[in-house]
Amino acid sequence: MDSHTRHDRTIRLLADRLETLAVASIRSPGGERVYRDHILAALAATRHAVALQLLTPAEAGAIWNEVAGRHPEAGWCSKGPELGSSLAA
Repeated sequence: MDSHTRHDRTIRLLADRLETLAVASIRSPGGERVYRDHILAALAATRHAVALQLLTPAEAGAIWNEVAGRHPEAGWCSKGPELGSSLAA
């Protein structure tokens, strides 16, 4: 797999994962609390993709912002990749 294909795939996978989590956390009676571990995993995946230079920090932030714009009820998503400290507690 070439780097362009890997980049595009990473963007698509992260966006789909965040989209699914946003919808699920909104619909769930327990909300964000129920999906806390999944949200943290998406956060870790985002940070790893940036560390591996599969995404730039700006691209990662843009993906989180796009999903947050479609799902404003999912407050965790609007915090973007910086939310780790608030969820880790």
